[in-house]
Amino acid sequence: EERNDRQLLHEEWARYSAFYKYQPIDLIRKYFGEKIGLYFAWLGVYTQLLVPASIVGIIVFGYGVATVDTDVPSLEMCDERLNFTMCPLCDGACDFWQLSTACGTARASHLFDNPATVFFAIFMSLWAAMFLEHWKRRQISLSFSWDLTGIEEDEAQVSPGADDVVFSQVAKEKLTWKDRLPGYCINVSSILFMFGLTFSAVFGVIIYRITVSALMAMSPDPETKSNVRVTVTATAVIINLVVILILDEIYGAVAVWLTELEIPKTETTFEERLILKAFLLKFMNAYAPIFYVAFFKGRFAGRPGNYVYVFNDYRMEECAPGGCLIELCIQLSIIMLGKQLIQNNIFEIGIPKLKKLLRVLKEKGEAEEQREEQRSRPPQQWNLDYALAPFEGLTPEYMEMIIQFGFVSLFVASFPLAPAFALLNNVIEIRLDAKKFVTELRRPVAIRAKDIGIWYNILSGMGKFSVIINAFVISFTSDFIPRLVYQYMYSPSGTMHGFIDHTLSYFNVSNFKPGTSPHSSLLGDITVCRYKDYREPPWSPEAYQFSKQYWCVLAARLAFVILFQNLVLFLSLLVAWVIPDVPKTVVEQLKREKTLLVDVFLREEKEKFQLIQSLFVKDASLSSERHGATLSCKYELT
Repeated sequence: EERNDRQLLHEEWARYSAFYKYQPIDLIRKYFGEKIGLYFAWLGVYTQLLVPASIVGIIVFGYGVATVDTDVPSLEMCDERLNFTMCPLCDGACDFWQLSTACGTARASHLFDNPATVFFAIFMSLWAAMFLEHWKRRQISLSFSWDLTGIEEDEAQVSPGADDVVFSQVAKEKLTWKDRLPGYCINVSSILFMFGLTFSAVFGVIIYRITVSALMAMSPDPETKSNVRVTVTATAVIINLVVILILDEIYGAVAVWLTELEIPKTETTFEERLILKAFLLKFMNAYAPIFYVAFFKGRFAGRPGNYVYVFNDYRMEECAPGGCLIELCIQLSIIMLGKQLIQNNIFEIGIPKLKKLLRVLKEKGEAEEQREEQRSRPPQQWNLDYALAPFEGLTPEYMEMIIQFGFVSLFVASFPLAPAFALLNNVIEIRLDAKKFVTELRRPVAIRAKDIGIWYNILSGMGKFSVIINAFVISFTSDFIPRLVYQYMYSPSGTMHGFIDHTLSYFNVSNFKPGTSPHSSLLGDITVCRYKDYREPPWSPEAYQFSKQYWCVLAARLAFVILFQNLVLFLSLLVAWVIPDVPKTVVEQLKREKTLLVDVFLREEKEKFQLIQSLFVKDASLSSERHGATLSCKYELT
């Protein structure tokens, strides 16, 4: 038998074994409508362009693996002969320690913090601009082939957040700004409250890290002491992930409730306001822990003898000896992979299956008469389709991809493998969404749309924001700028030899506050310890003040941020200028249609002219006949 559209979509599109095939976009549009067709077209373009980004990211990571054994700073950190005795990591219970014990962290940090990272950050910023331009061209092609160029958004649909009573009142009397003011006030205050809740969750995890680090450092078990940083980092990131997943579900429901309070008039207005609120809340929720590690952790910890304390007992966190970039990489990778695995895949597969199981269990409790009736008369296909889950819109589908786009573009300088993991996820995501739309959800009402709407503006804003974030990550989180400054300004040989010693300041242990020095030391009698900072030594007249090297590095970091942003923005504008918005084929087709339209118009005008001319000729002949008849009458009378 000839297969219908749904069967074709199921066999050619909604199967995991078809992951290597192109999507049948025209058939998707024919069956589901233009709005869903544009979503899958956009997802296909995004996934396709992740391929070159993944390849470059793997090459950059491979460069870090290939050069880790020749990296001078990590070799100096691993060299036990240099004997860098570091200051304690906590007060009282912690002992002095050798920098060489952090050798593994230093080597792992080089995998992501190397000169190729700067190139990759520039490449990904240009990649984001190319992605937007490529999608713009694809969208115009689809609009032309689907005949969407002249349509406007359907403003007649009433928003789902408003009931009949409200709209009957609106029909009688138009709502003023005074009527909407309470809803707007509740919206602003609620969003600020949610932001505070997110920051509180992040701060709670910080307190957990600080307290658990202190408690584990006080343990008499040497193995527990040696694994403090690994244990605390891993458990804290898992807690962050769980909190993010829980708050994501809460924020989604809150965004719908807040949008309904505004009583938007149309479906389009309702959807745009909902998307904006949900994006702001989920963006802050997903990236707040990452922003903390990237830009705040270790910045306000103080120095030995003058640390910053929380609750007067616990010291603020410091970065690992290899720098904060490796911790940022761990944080980003676990949150990104956890959200993709748990939220985007397990939830999307598990929740529909669970709902289906509950429906089956509920049907088992039906009366025997109904079951007998069903046996005698098998249910029709439309009955089975009506029992499927209702379609709730494309906002969750777009949102998870937009958040993933942020992971790929915003902090990609710290995790070059992010595009590769995103590509693997999206290959599965396309078929997962296809299977869900074809087999798990009721067929939605087809809606015409000329573009992806506000999502394009969000993507464009995130692309520009990623330039700033990557500039600050490279400049302030990584050691790229301090290494350049040392090599070209302070290195005696013009190489990286001596860089670690240059970045470590001296501290006289006699300047510890009472009760904060180690109770007992296994390293013997220590008079001076080292800590990572650019400060004057204790024998200087300006002891423990910021040194000239600190201000040189800070100036170089700010200069790099300005240079990086201007360079990338200029290249992005160049890319946008070089790549035309309208494809050449569409331009040629438009010219051909315009020529045909002009020919038709000229032909019609020519026919009108000939008709008018024939009418004039006929009228002239009639008038001449009448004139001849009049003359003949006069002649006969005379």
